[in-house]
Amino acid sequence: MRILLAEDETRMASALVALLKQEKYDTDHFADGESALAALESGVYDLAVLDVMMPGLDGFQVARKARSKGIETPILMLTAKSQVDDKVTGLDSGADDYLTKPFNTKELLARIRALLRRKEGIRDNCLHFGDLSLDTAAATLSCESSSRSVRLGEKELRILEHMFANNGQIISREQLALKIWGFDSETDYTNVEVYMSFTRRKLAFTGSKVEIKAVRGLGYELRYGNV
Repeated sequence: MRILLAEDETRMASALVALLKQEKYDTDHFADGESALAALESGVYDLAVLDVMMPGLDGFQVARKARSKGIETPILMLTAKSQVDDKVTGLDSGADDYLTKPFNTKELLARIRALLRRKEGIRDNCLHFGDLSLDTAAATLSCESSSRSVRLGEKELRILEHMFANNGQIISREQLALKIWGFDSETDYTNVEVYMSFTRRKLAFTGSKVEIKAVRGLGYELRYGNV
């Protein structure tokens, strides 16, 4: 899972990034609203954690603009403001949840888990497409029709997790690079192609009718049978 954190206070941001990475969440940090909104538009994030008070666009504005652009990424708003009207403003702006500072880290993580569970297609850590089941907790890909399963490497899991969650869409190499390696990485598209090859081999091993098709000039698409 990849999380976007927008927080302009350096010490708070460092502590939150360390906490989220300790919990095995890939985390990208942005210190202003404009950068956070641009990153959200990439479509690679499973959750956004937005501080309200940021330079440029504030958290309310980022959420409002994201929703106006059709971005459905779950949003958790963080703020020092605890007035009911501020919470209402945050939720009306498009946030899914609201947490006031100072907060307990256990509560923050619980709210993050709850928002991630709500994502469409995720149920008990499993994603499904065609005759395949992807257990994200066990990093296992299983085929119902052949009764075969295979363990996945970390990046193979990330690739399939993103493609399962966005089945029916063409996923670009740029989007996969951002999703798996993040904004701060200098990885190139060759790495995407290498790990895509590894992933296809694991997929073929299961005997599934699902395939990852290359769409010339656009990216990759998950297809089942002759679809």
